[in-house]
Amino acid sequence: MTWSLKIARFAGINVYLHWTFLILLAWIFISSVNAGQDLVEALTGVGFILALFACIVLHEFGHALTARRYGIQTQRITLLPIGGLAMLEKMPENPRHELAVALAGPAVNVVIAILLSLYLALTGQELPLSQLEDPSQISFARYFIPNLLIVNVLLFAFNLIPAFPMDGGRVLRALLSMRYGRATATNIAAKIGQFLAIGFVFFGFMYDFWLIFIGLFIYLGASGEASYETQRSLLSHLTVGDVLMHQYTPLHAWETIGRAVEILLDGHEKEFIVTEDNHIIGTISRDEIIKGLQMLGKEERIKRIVNQDWIRLTADMELNEAYEQMSRKKMSICPVYDAYGELVGVLNQENILEAIMVESAREGRKAPPQIVAD
Repeated sequence: MTWSLKIARFAGINVYLHWTFLILLAWIFISSVNAGQDLVEALTGVGFILALFACIVLHEFGHALTARRYGIQTQRITLLPIGGLAMLEKMPENPRHELAVALAGPAVNVVIAILLSLYLALTGQELPLSQLEDPSQISFARYFIPNLLIVNVLLFAFNLIPAFPMDGGRVLRALLSMRYGRATATNIAAKIGQFLAIGFVFFGFMYDFWLIFIGLFIYLGASGEASYETQRSLLSHLTVGDVLMHQYTPLHAWETIGRAVEILLDGHEKEFIVTEDNHIIGTISRDEIIKGLQMLGKEERIKRIVNQDWIRLTADMELNEAYEQMSRKKMSICPVYDAYGELVGVLNQENILEAIMVESAREGRKAPPQIVAD
């Protein structure tokens, strides 16, 4: 995610802070001062937000570390003003595994709440329940730990709302998948999520404008999840060999960028594989060619700008698996080999999108909005 600052790395997972999070901290501090609080109280309010988001980070690590048990890595965890986001490579296909991953985050909040409850019991403190009836009585300086306990309980309850992209939506999908299959379960859970999202927006106009943003977030998340799963369902019976291109134009590493521009303008291809000594050394896209032309000029060799972090696909590989690998690496084109290690063609994102449209037409339904790697 752009405009994010790396702030930590735990268990091999980078944690990033989005710049808008700083705006939230500034808003909390300024609002506290304008409300008549002194400097200590205002800074305590900021500290409370930081403690809250520390709990959110632990929540996201609950998801990430549980997913790792099933062979799924987490690319990064990003802190946003609306919460945390763990970028998993994918969700587990096994419903029981998905259920475990989805519940792991809220379970962390339960553990935190239990530990804070034990602390309050040992220190003789009580929960300031009057704050729930009158928010104007909230005091982070006086009730720092009790408020942190209350917030973790609220996080647990909020995340279990049965709507994508909330944890509760994934829990619901996992439970439904055990009986109806993943595609049908996703559509049911998505529709429930969209219905709840509309409710959030409705109540937001009457009570709290912030609920509108939550509703929109849930609605878009549910729609995106349904489209993604529909797309996967359409491609589920296809292999890479079913859609690969046999006719393509390879570029030689020692050709000039100017020559690459000529080939780009002369045909319809936008991505190319690059060879040297009859071996593939990488790939190059239209954007990389244009960028190379701007920075190095047309006489420079293609080898200077080739992307050497490429993926080797096989013709018998499931198309969904290939698509996930390409999206993860942000690859626009990949060479495809047969069982004997011979190059038989290439696969690009356009091939996959065309396959989705063809399969949608065969099933007589509208193709879902496409999810394309950046």
